[in-house]
Amino acid sequence: MKYLDFNNKISEPIFSLQDLRIIGLNILPVQLSQWIRKGYLLKVKKGLYVFANRKNHLEMETISHYLFEPSYVSLERALSIYGLIPEIVYNVTAVTTKKTNTFKNEFGIFIFRNLKKELFFGYEKIQEGANVYLLANPEKALLDYLYLNSAKINNRDDISELRLNEFELQELDRKKIETYLKIFKSKKLERLCALIFAK
Repeated sequence: MKYLDFNNKISEPIFSLQDLRIIGLNILPVQLSQWIRKGYLLKVKKGLYVFANRKNHLEMETISHYLFEPSYVSLERALSIYGLIPEIVYNVTAVTTKKTNTFKNEFGIFIFRNLKKELFFGYEKIQEGANVYLLANPEKALLDYLYLNSAKINNRDDISELRLNEFELQELDRKKIETYLKIFKSKKLERLCALIFAK
């Protein structure tokens, strides 16, 4: 198959070998390798590719979504998106029920941290144009971060070093946080939240 014909048959900017099988396209690995060498395709990981002429249509969160499933964007990346921390976070941080993993490719660094299945909740599906991914709501992003970093967050000084945005903290849904805390079942997490939200 010629590349132009292939390009016209795939509407999305990102695709997997499984996607090709589902629509009945039998593309040989050697053909994909040739298209990569020619700069037509970009390899995100084994079996996952992006059309070079459509890469600017993709957000890193979408690439993260396809890189490692199930996962949702959370932790530093989500806290930055919501303005809860002042830093611009260039890497994508996400949580997954699979083992902790890190991927590096020309799009950036993608960090996935393991979270127990019963804690895999509190996210919504974002779909904008070619982009689709799961994003933690701000309350869950904060709790995920505190929970997975609780070994190094112990007191008010540690919390101060996080430089959490006080205005954005006040905008969080406290009832939702209380509901989530019951599912986490972590006394330390409850204590940290009490310190953060203390008047």
